[in-house]
Amino acid sequence: MTTETPDPRLRAWAPACQAVALLLGPYAEVVLHDAVRDEVLAIWNPMDRRGPGDPSLLGELDGLDQAAPDVYGPYPKLLPDGRRLSSVSAVLRDEDGRPAAVLCVNLDRGPLEHASALLAAFAAPTAPRPEPLFEQDWTERMNDVIGGYVRAHGRPLERLGREDRLAVLRELDRAGVLAVRRAVPAIATALKVSRSTVYTLLAELRDPPGPAQP
Repeated sequence: MTTETPDPRLRAWAPACQAVALLLGPYAEVVLHDAVRDEVLAIWNPMDRRGPGDPSLLGELDGLDQAAPDVYGPYPKLLPDGRRLSSVSAVLRDEDGRPAAVLCVNLDRGPLEHASALLAAFAAPTAPRPEPLFEQDWTERMNDVIGGYVRAHGRPLERLGREDRLAVLRELDRAGVLAVRRAVPAIATALKVSRSTVYTLLAELRDPPGPAQP
């Protein structure tokens, strides 16, 4: 593609084509086809040896109904090297409504499929935890209780209120964590509160306030 061209279609649409190519490159090929001469008008990030002036082989675009949609896809394509593409084509019409150019964006699915497979592998089900290895590890039980509460209620630690923290301490008590020496500093760190806050909540948990007197 030359930097200067008298073709008004390039002056009109090349900036948009280049913007798409810059955003999705190097994984997307952007091709502007000459719908009048049925040849490649310009190409960005080419995935094969095509260049300006090569045949487009688009077919008879004059047969397209003006009421038909001008954007097609995404539809699959395959390159000779086996790469799978997702493609979108847009018919660009002139002032009289006739097809003047066709913009095609061909996205290489390979990197996306590789990333998807990698993420799926990390998200695969894990084997059961060997409990004999962790039955004495009270910090694991503490993390399970606190992390489970956060996930179940959809609130981060910083947004847990007094009732939330009391509920967590009840669960920790049932799990035997509160019976462990030096558990309070670890709980305070895990809950992101001060030790005095934990001791205050524990006092309330052990000796809840009675009903108000009339």
